[in-house]
Amino acid sequence: MLRIAALALAAVCVAGCTKNSSGPTERGTGTTVFVTSARSTTGNLGGLSGADAICQNLATAVGAGNKTWRAYLSVERDAANGNRPTDARSRIGNGPWFNAKGVMVASNLSALHALKGDANLFVTEKGEPINGQWVGSPSPVEHDIMTGSTADGTLLAGFTCGDWTSDSTSTFGQVGHSDGFGPNRDTSGALSSWNSAHSNQNCANTAPRGGAGRIYCFATN
Repeated sequence: MLRIAALALAAVCVAGCTKNSSGPTERGTGTTVFVTSARSTTGNLGGLSGADAICQNLATAVGAGNKTWRAYLSVERDAANGNRPTDARSRIGNGPWFNAKGVMVASNLSALHALKGDANLFVTEKGEPINGQWVGSPSPVEHDIMTGSTADGTLLAGFTCGDWTSDSTSTFGQVGHSDGFGPNRDTSGALSSWNSAHSNQNCANTAPRGGAGRIYCFATN
């Protein structure tokens, strides 16, 4: 009788028992896009290589380090590309991409660049929303995410914080709104863009205008 009961339980578990997925490692393994929980007070991220390392390290911390991670950043001079310009969209693979909650953010590059910002889609590697203009958001607003890009994911020359190596008051970086909102939850014009809403005040301080020096990270595989 005990053997029959055990076999019955095993059959039920084959059909419906799963591991507890509440831990960061299990949750993170399926993640292929996130906004960094880590912040930078300036636009100096150590260039593309430094930004990629930030993405890889944060992904590793939640169990997704077996993927190749790239920062969604455009630059005018890419050392890995013969010092030629590089577009953010060319660095991130072809999708599909899923956030830390298991929700598909976009199936491919075209779908990705047709999106508006959304606080439920663009979350950190821990599945946490980014402070923004959404109802009930904590303060301060931190929805400005650095990209250096136009809305279609290509380089916006002159707005890359010196290819993400500058903390100067005379350099600037383009940012997107991760929640798709401007002041008073305005979604007009560029304010809804997740990757190209406006420029920051300057690269010496990422906080003014609603930033915290965060970036988007995508798994290329």
